Amino acid sequence: MKLYTKRGDDGLTDLFQGGRVPKDHLRVEAYGCVDELNSHLGLALAARPPEPIRAVLVTLQNQLFDVGSDLATPPSDAGPAVPRITDAHVQQAESMIDAACAGLPEMKHFILPGGTELAARLHVARTVARRAERLTVPLARHEPVGQPLLIYLNRLSDLLFALARQANHLAGTPDVPWLGRQGAAGRD
Repeated sequence: MKLYTKRGDDGLTDLFQGGRVPKDHLRVEAYGCVDELNSHLGLALAARPPEPIRAVLVTLQNQLFDVGSDLATPPSDAGPAVPRITDAHVQQAESMIDAACAGLPEMKHFILPGGTELAARLHVARTVARRAERLTVPLARHEPVGQPLLIYLNRLSDLLFALARQANHLAGTPDVPWLGRQGAAGRD
């Protein structure tokens, strides 16, 4: 099988269960952003995270393929082979957030993205997860999208934030506090 099909040369792309839409369709933008997020998780995995974080990232990468399939298939086109994000995914994400936060120092200030390289990569992934959510919300206003999918995307960015904090903590690196106006001292 060749890598290229030439089917997208006209600016259209195929949805998972059939049908063609423009490549800038809200549905394509949303699942394209999820694909980008998955690549960022791969980049975080390349930083060789400690085991508790590695296991979560591998799970998330697999779940993001389900998210992409869900987004690429309108509910009306769903067949039994299309994976959907369910309340169980949301509950699992919440459990992973709780586990990542266990043992972390209490947050007493806003945190800037940074610390270790792994934490910085996870913060980038977090911002891409937020973008995926921002792209899915308008899609949901125009076309049916499962409510658990929207909730899952919201929890996902929280989970990546928690993992970034955990990465810093496990490495013995403090989170980078936002200094607010103090950080602007000396600037005019």
